Amino acid sequence: MIYITLILCFISSILLTPLVKKLAFKIGATDRPNHRKVHQKIMPRLGGLAIYLSFIIGMLVIRPGGQFATPIIIGSIIIVVTGILDDIMELSAKVKFIAQIAAAGIVVIGGGVHVQFINLPFGGQVEFGYLSIPLTIIWIVGITNAINLIDGLDGLAAGVSSIALITISGMAIIMGDGYVTAVASIVLASTLGFLIYNFHPAKIFMGDTGALFLGYMISVLSLLGFKNVTLISFIVPIIILGVPISDTFFAIIRRIVNKKPLSAPDKSHLHHCLLRAGFTHRQTVLMIYAMAAFFGLAAIIFSQAKLLGGFFFIVILLIMIELFAEMIGLVGKNYRPLIKMMRVLLVTSVRNR
Repeated sequence: MIYITLILCFISSILLTPLVKKLAFKIGATDRPNHRKVHQKIMPRLGGLAIYLSFIIGMLVIRPGGQFATPIIIGSIIIVVTGILDDIMELSAKVKFIAQIAAAGIVVIGGGVHVQFINLPFGGQVEFGYLSIPLTIIWIVGITNAINLIDGLDGLAAGVSSIALITISGMAIIMGDGYVTAVASIVLASTLGFLIYNFHPAKIFMGDTGALFLGYMISVLSLLGFKNVTLISFIVPIIILGVPISDTFFAIIRRIVNKKPLSAPDKSHLHHCLLRAGFTHRQTVLMIYAMAAFFGLAAIIFSQAKLLGGFFFIVILLIMIELFAEMIGLVGKNYRPLIKMMRVLLVTSVRNR
């Protein structure tokens, strides 16, 4: 039944996307070129609606049970309505933020989706207590916005989200979590159907409707798959979402360094830096796909690691991320603390020989 449902979601997304494209032009949900954007012509940007409708079809067919289904659907409705309104009239950041908190709150408070504790490697637990609810809401809102921030090139957010969903589904299968496997697979099939129209050169953008919905679903599913687990396993969803999380993290650092508001848009995200480095649109997207796949594989490897091995793995991964960020100027051309430190150490070692 699940395989038939996934095929149905994939085909539904393929059939619905052209209809949504026509609707986008009709209601004015279009994206006009400006100095921050890569595209050069007016584009429809309501494509996420096709993903969402296909997802709903899949959920109605397979009807995955459990206490989480209804809160997730209600929260997704809030997110998608917010996205649709933003794609039409461009809502303020404050309004979108309130809507995201509301959607997250429904899942966390209404559905009980929150991390209450972490089992420590050497015994005992870290109880979050009253902080479990706000921390989980911050996670959902943060990942929702992280996916939205990387939605800057044709097929980028859809592809990175698909890779994250594949990893989450795979991990859920390993852990025997049928609910997360089913729901993540439905979202994946719906996204892949849309990606046919969204990959470069795109015929339609997913808009905030799609980026917010995918970010919301990925954040919630990652919590369902890995909540109340060991310290090592708790890090797994962070690694899975390494591309959007690191891009968002360096965007925050960049704005702090440049003394700009955290909400201020710029043209220095990962995809912008790669384009400036001379890569084509398609090459940039494929490179970021490869990075997302690397993080997905890293998450699986890390989940099987023992404590000491996992620690060294994370340290090496963080060093690689920082080096790459400094090399491409993700924070700024002059922000190279690790590279400068390595040069100093190299010069010192040479002199001491």
